[in-house]
Amino acid sequence: MTSPIRVAAVQAEPVYLDLAASVKKACDLIGEAAKGGAKLVAFSECWLPGYPAWIWARPVDVEMQTRYIYNSLSLRSPEMELLKAAAKEHSIAVVLGFSEQSPTHSVYISQAIISPQGEVLTHRRKLKPTHMERTIFGDGSGGDLNNVVEIDFGPEHGKIKVGCLACWEHTQPLLKYHTISQGETIHVAMWPPIAPSTGVDDPGLWSMSAEGCQNLSQTYAIESAAYVLHTTAVCNQESIEALKTQEGIVCCKPGGGHSCVIGPDGRRLTTPIGDGTGVNEGIVYADLDMGRTVATRGFLDIVGHYSRPDLLWLGVDKKQKEVVVGVGPPVTVTVDHGKESREEV
Repeated sequence: MTSPIRVAAVQAEPVYLDLAASVKKACDLIGEAAKGGAKLVAFSECWLPGYPAWIWARPVDVEMQTRYIYNSLSLRSPEMELLKAAAKEHSIAVVLGFSEQSPTHSVYISQAIISPQGEVLTHRRKLKPTHMERTIFGDGSGGDLNNVVEIDFGPEHGKIKVGCLACWEHTQPLLKYHTISQGETIHVAMWPPIAPSTGVDDPGLWSMSAEGCQNLSQTYAIESAAYVLHTTAVCNQESIEALKTQEGIVCCKPGGGHSCVIGPDGRRLTTPIGDGTGVNEGIVYADLDMGRTVATRGFLDIVGHYSRPDLLWLGVDKKQKEVVVGVGPPVTVTVDHGKESREEV
């Protein structure tokens, strides 16, 4: 048996639309989490450079979108090197949510898991952006199904499998089943700033509310028998004015933070930061006894003894789909006495 491992779920506001400032704040939070004893720290969806909440108020804003692209994070960039260096300096694993800028300036809802040694163990893109997110974000592909990695936390805590999904990916049964099949015991569920439901007359979907999203994370914990770090961001009035989201359904009022840690049987293990109203920033800590995942799976293992692969199974295509592919085998051309001949090699 290994010792319990301390984890941290960040509930903080990024510096919206400012990559450099958000990276600096992320590095500070990584250091703070490590100082608090955490061996793993998790951020929310698109924490860098903030979730583009304006899309839920107006789907077309060319100026805002262009600024957002310029401030999105490239995988091979000085900003990513700073984040990797922070993980290595503090010997802490980092599960990061960010808007990824591709070399052609497309953007994707992305996640990366960085080891305590400062190495990117995996990087993935959200397979299908949700509703209005499709106005600016592209789809993931087959390689993005590889979303669980094994992290070596040393002799005290051993090797632990950590996975992640973004937001409403937690509504997709097939994607969840595939993730669970990879054997994760700690799962990071990333969400944007989310507001509480206003009751039965709320014009929005309950499944988009703070209660509904936490319900999805708790359901995932029950289904996977893994610990779940439910991470959410916050936004203040200044950010709302910068994003011009007063009339939208996301980030229309200050708040949005509801981060917590959920046990492998679905129960919430941590208390809220603040009273749930206004802007409450901080870090949620929890000490995880990994033996509880084993005990819980003794009752319920949906990819093991509680499955029926003779009747129901999942088909998966992990091949990465590229925009340019070669067709047919390579060909060499030779000339024999003035006549061209073709040979496949």
